[in-house]
Amino acid sequence: MFDILGNLALGFTVALTVKNLALCFAGCLIGTLIGVLPGVGPIATIAMLLPITYGLDPIGALIMLSGIYYGAQYGGSTTAILVNIPGEATSVVTTLDGHQMAKQGRAGVALGTAAIASFFAGTFATLVVAGLALPMTALALKFGPSDRFALMVMGLVFAVVLARGSVPKALAMIVLGILLSTIGTDGETGEDRMTFGLPQISDGLDFAVIAMGIFGFAEILKNLENPEARDVVRGTIGRLLPSRDDLRASAAPAMRGTLLGSFLGILPGNGAVLAPFASYTLEKRIAKDPSRFGNGAIEGVAGPEAANNAGAQTSFIPLLTLGIPPNAVMALMVGAMTIHGLIPGPQIMSKQPQLFWGLIASMWIGNLMLLIINLPLVGLWVRLLKVPYRLMFPAILLFCCIGIYSIGNKPEDVMMTAAFGFIGYSLLKLGFEPAPLLLGFVLGRLMEENLRQAMSKAGATLLSLFDSPLAASLLVFSAVLLLLAVLPAVRKSREEVFQE
Repeated sequence: MFDILGNLALGFTVALTVKNLALCFAGCLIGTLIGVLPGVGPIATIAMLLPITYGLDPIGALIMLSGIYYGAQYGGSTTAILVNIPGEATSVVTTLDGHQMAKQGRAGVALGTAAIASFFAGTFATLVVAGLALPMTALALKFGPSDRFALMVMGLVFAVVLARGSVPKALAMIVLGILLSTIGTDGETGEDRMTFGLPQISDGLDFAVIAMGIFGFAEILKNLENPEARDVVRGTIGRLLPSRDDLRASAAPAMRGTLLGSFLGILPGNGAVLAPFASYTLEKRIAKDPSRFGNGAIEGVAGPEAANNAGAQTSFIPLLTLGIPPNAVMALMVGAMTIHGLIPGPQIMSKQPQLFWGLIASMWIGNLMLLIINLPLVGLWVRLLKVPYRLMFPAILLFCCIGIYSIGNKPEDVMMTAAFGFIGYSLLKLGFEPAPLLLGFVLGRLMEENLRQAMSKAGATLLSLFDSPLAASLLVFSAVLLLLAVLPAVRKSREEVFQE
């Protein structure tokens, strides 16, 4: 207990510097903005802003990018409630009851409930991150190369099982991402692999190029294809603070959503994204009158909003302690850390305690900032919602091109990003989800490195991976989970759940 308090005190001394406070505020403000504006998600925005982090110190860069991530969870609820369009993927559920409340003249109460539930969930999740950090890091330090390899395999299997769409398509995306990670010069032999004689990719594909192309450019193309239909609430927002009855009705759902989101966020794969859906389903099942849901039930706002914010913050646990990104946004965080020469994993806590605990402390500060940013500025967000996307996308596109060019001052990087943009758009049109590809690309390099270390013993074979009881257990569990996911009966029920 005293260790945690001492470490949190260290974190607050780092996070409360003027520079880091400013970066935290900038991240939260940008996150809220991109959460509010439909068609721009946190994945695309963080991919666009990765080049900016070159000029920042590692702590400041991660504090700002983290603020963007959990800030988008807050901002997404504003669009969902006022416009009936989810500003962010995890806000889809909030549209069901939040917009109905707005139509009934209770937009302010819905917004206030979402903000309070999000703040409570974020605060609790920060404590969970702080509490689990030390034991999970101590456990991770005992892992050998074969254990780490098996853990990454399990993470990719979870990403397949929890990805929307068909299992074979998600599996294909994982494999494609791993194959892309092998392009470049072999670290041991010095031979070129799959470069096709092109010197531009002899050092491998740049993470920012793939991320910005597949998520930034492809997202722009997808949004231009869809006609805009914004049902902005015309009436007054009304009072923002919920009444005592509203607070009583939303307290228990917010607590259940927080616990559910905190657990699902830790899971590798897509747990944080599924948290609000799971919370909504749970609240509807245990409600005395399920017919209220979809017609302005405040529980349908409080539970999912708490779940998505808790999941967003606890998803940092596997990244910071095990070095495994549980979702696409955390994969981008790995890219940001790699840019600064940091290797995510248990060594971060022992070698960079200021970064580790400074980031955790900044989460609580960021949650407080978001409460202040969101509620008083509702009028501003409503005005911004009226800006048509056709006026925004040229600026977004220009910003992407400048950012990519600034990394290496190479025009071919911009062209390669555009090529990955068309690839990403084609994948979306064909029903492939691109997030597993990014996870496969990031984990592919780490998996290869750990596999080589595990196989470095004389006479080692693939069966040597099963010499470690932990590695053997994880690999067997992953294989069973994947086999279950492809069984026709399980696959059909899984698709029905995602459809619902």
